[in-house]
Amino acid sequence: MGDPINAVKIFNEKESDELMVLDIDATVDQAEPNYALIAKLAAECRMPLCYGGGITTPEQAAHIIGLGVEKVSVSAAALARPALLTEMAAAIGRQSVVAVLDVRKKTGLFSKGYEVCTHNAKQAHKIDLIELVQQLQAAGAGEIVINSIDRDGEMQGYDLDLARQVRSVVKVPLTVLGGAGSLAHIGELLKTCGVVGTAAGSLFVFKGPYRAVLINYPTAVQKDELCRAVLAGT
Repeated sequence: MGDPINAVKIFNEKESDELMVLDIDATVDQAEPNYALIAKLAAECRMPLCYGGGITTPEQAAHIIGLGVEKVSVSAAALARPALLTEMAAAIGRQSVVAVLDVRKKTGLFSKGYEVCTHNAKQAHKIDLIELVQQLQAAGAGEIVINSIDRDGEMQGYDLDLARQVRSVVKVPLTVLGGAGSLAHIGELLKTCGVVGTAAGSLFVFKGPYRAVLINYPTAVQKDELCRAVLAGT
C-alpha cells in the first residue's frame, strides 16, 4: 500500500479520529517492536495513536509510550499471560492498555460460537470468548478491540452478532473491527451496540469497485449526519 509515514500524513489531513498501527509479523517472528519506526510515526501523527506488535513486557510498553504513543495494544502475549495487562496498567495507566482479540466462527457440524486466534489466525485457543473478555478487562485492559477474522477485508458489514455478544459484557471502551465497507455499515453497528468505537482498514484505503488504493476518511459533516441518523433511528 505504500509508505506508512506518508499514510499518516494523509490521515492527518483527513482529520482522522484515531490511528491504530499493528505490526502483524512481530509476534510470529518473535521480534522486538520497531522503536525507530514507532518514533517516526508518533512524531508525524497528529491524532491519538495506538501501536501493537511484539510487546511482551511492561518495560516495552512504557518505552513506546515514552516515544509519544497514546495507547499500546497486546494480543497473543495477553492470552499467554493475562497478568501482563496488570503490569502494563501499573506502568502506563489502564487507559493506555488495549487488548486486541482476533475472532472467527467455529467450524464443524456441531460447532457453535466463536474462537479466539493469534499469530495471524494460525493458532486457535480453546477458551470461551466471553469469559476471556471478562478476564482481560479484570486483569487491566482499558479497552477491548474485537476483530472479526471472517469479515476482515470483505467490506460486507460488521459481524453484528459478535459485536452484540461482546458489548453485553464489556465494561470498558469497546472497538469493533472487520467488515466495514460503507458508512451505512458503521451506522448499523452503532444502532446495534450503542456507543462503541467503529474501526476499519479497507474502507479507509480502498476506493470504488476495483479497490483502487486511495486513502479516504469521512468528513466532520458526514460523521455528524451519521450520528444524527443513528439517533433518529433511520
